Amino acid sequence: MKLLFKSCTLALLFVCFGTNLMAQKKQILVDVAHGQKFYSDPANRISTELVPTQRLEYMTGELAKNAATHNAEITFLKASITSEVLSKVDLLFIHVPSIKYSEAECKAIHHFLEKGGSLFIAIEEDFWATLDQINANDLVSPFGIKFFSNNPDQTVGGYSTAGTVTKKKYAIPFHGARLVDGGAPFAFSNRSEPSSFAVFTEIKGGGKIIAMGEAMVSLYMTSWQEVNNYECAPFMEDVIGWLLK
Repeated sequence: MKLLFKSCTLALLFVCFGTNLMAQKKQILVDVAHGQKFYSDPANRISTELVPTQRLEYMTGELAKNAATHNAEITFLKASITSEVLSKVDLLFIHVPSIKYSEAECKAIHHFLEKGGSLFIAIEEDFWATLDQINANDLVSPFGIKFFSNNPDQTVGGYSTAGTVTKKKYAIPFHGARLVDGGAPFAFSNRSEPSSFAVFTEIKGGGKIIAMGEAMVSLYMTSWQEVNNYECAPFMEDVIGWLLK
């Protein structure tokens, strides 16, 4: 009888432990504390001419769906980035900021990446914020990636290549971008001699970075300038999946 009780107890503990592991979701932290031009916490009901409430709810909803596919959830950061905050995070999502990151924040992000964390960063053309106004390169240049001036390529439309990050070739937006160099390129304009606008790299220690000089795909803009077939959600699903892998 005692043996049966012990067996049942062990079985119950195993089930509870297994259920708890399955319930642990990975964490994606969306930075909204640095003058982000497009993203904000929908719970705050911030509506602007650029991003009305309905559009914001759509964008964040699509991001949440992509996260859920990989057993992850999104939260929004409205304060300074610290090592303590990042210790509970798997992926930091930075999208078109307009305010500089402090030296302490840069160091916290570097430490996060060196310890195996992942970063998605999208920095747009000078129209939204110049490199003098933001210090995006302070975040990524220690890992071999650097943003430069506006991309002179004015081609309409772009694509990703099948490979390490994206599983297949996706049609994605390219409508004016910033040059980004370093790492391995995986998204290009539709020009006959295409230019890259997205790169990825893996860091010693397990960290990963995806840096994009065009932010429309991460705004889930499936249609622009008479192009109506952009595959934003599948592209972002693969991107998030690689970063969380």
